[in-house]
Amino acid sequence: MPKPNRRRKRGAADEDAADGNSSSNNKRLVASVLTSLDVNDDPRLFQLSGARRHSVEVEEDEDEDEEVTGGGSTAAAPSGQSPHQQRRLWVKDRSRAWWEQCSSADYPEADFRAAFRMGRATFAMLCDALGAAVAKEDTALRAAIPVRQRVAVCVWRLATGEPLRLVSKRFGLGISTCHKLVLEVCAAIRNLLMPRFLRWPDTDAAADFKARFEADSAIPGVVGAIYTTHIPIIAPKVSVAAYFNRRHTERNHKSSYSITLQGVVGPDGAFTDVCIGWPGSMPDDQVLDRSALQQRAAAGMMAGSWIVGGASFPLTDWVLAPYAQPNLTWAQHAFNEKVAELRGVGVEAFARLKGRWACLQKRTEVKLQELPVVLGACCVLHNICESRGEVMDPGLRCELGDDETVPENPVRSESASKARDDIAHNLLHSGLAGTKFF
Repeated sequence: MPKPNRRRKRGAADEDAADGNSSSNNKRLVASVLTSLDVNDDPRLFQLSGARRHSVEVEEDEDEDEEVTGGGSTAAAPSGQSPHQQRRLWVKDRSRAWWEQCSSADYPEADFRAAFRMGRATFAMLCDALGAAVAKEDTALRAAIPVRQRVAVCVWRLATGEPLRLVSKRFGLGISTCHKLVLEVCAAIRNLLMPRFLRWPDTDAAADFKARFEADSAIPGVVGAIYTTHIPIIAPKVSVAAYFNRRHTERNHKSSYSITLQGVVGPDGAFTDVCIGWPGSMPDDQVLDRSALQQRAAAGMMAGSWIVGGASFPLTDWVLAPYAQPNLTWAQHAFNEKVAELRGVGVEAFARLKGRWACLQKRTEVKLQELPVVLGACCVLHNICESRGEVMDPGLRCELGDDETVPENPVRSESASKARDDIAHNLLHSGLAGTKFF
């Protein structure tokens, strides 16, 4: 019996010594890179009771060490002294000077617009619309990040496409905190603002769209221009071949992976329909076949309307595509010229979309399954900026590098083929065609 007791005492002494050394080393390591803040000295920090310590959500990333020290039981506190006065919080010392400068009233409007791609009035409207969805309550550990800063983190990340480490330095927040804020705000934009700012035109709006498109092109019945672009991604771990973009790889001499973003644009350059997330190896006509737009057409909701597309789209009863065969007649040339002008509305909208939100030009850190939410938020923010007259710096415009491939079955409807021939004939013989082909 005595031997086991001696072994236990010796082992306990060794453990105590090891714990003491480890604790001492850890504190010295933390103290060398972190700032010690006393809870009672900083009004932004709040006391954390032992009962709630594990239930409070901490918005920090894995490289941000923090330590709460002091008495664990309130009963052990000396008489007349607060049981939490000995607790100390270790946090990284980050500067929020840049954000505080941007949010000040005397910050130049031009600089604010350059940073966030929108003016203060539009940004304030965005914060008001999202406030209830993204606001958080103060916890026992710290004050909640304000709504304006939450929205600003997301918008600046989308606008610049900068990596999360730079976003963290700009706003004085943790890296994982910034990542979480981007996803939360993008989800709120999709859930709250997409139904308001990105929707298919109703009967009156469709009639207005048709009149405006016809005034510009003399082609009747057009309600939108369709285009498909590719968003670069990091090679996924599953189904990698499906996301391999062969055409971009051949042109850039570098392996490229992407997902598709198909959109329909009205005459004002705003999106009325988007289809996001199909693999980059899928051609435009197959993306169209799998979109909600195709389902809308199958339900008879596109009757009497045209969507104008490029050569990568098939001619159907509701998709108006250019002639793709060689040796075109003058009437077919005239038709293709007008279709190119209409399609240019969609191309220009995508060029502004990618230019305004530079995150669409770079391989993102966002996971593949979360990317459609981010892309959808970019489309909604584009519509908000367009509807509020936010002028984009022409130098930000992105030159699109999407290649078009003619579908295997370019003509899917004989009635649509006849309707296209009639439109081409009327354009030429009514003096409504251009003269570029003469």
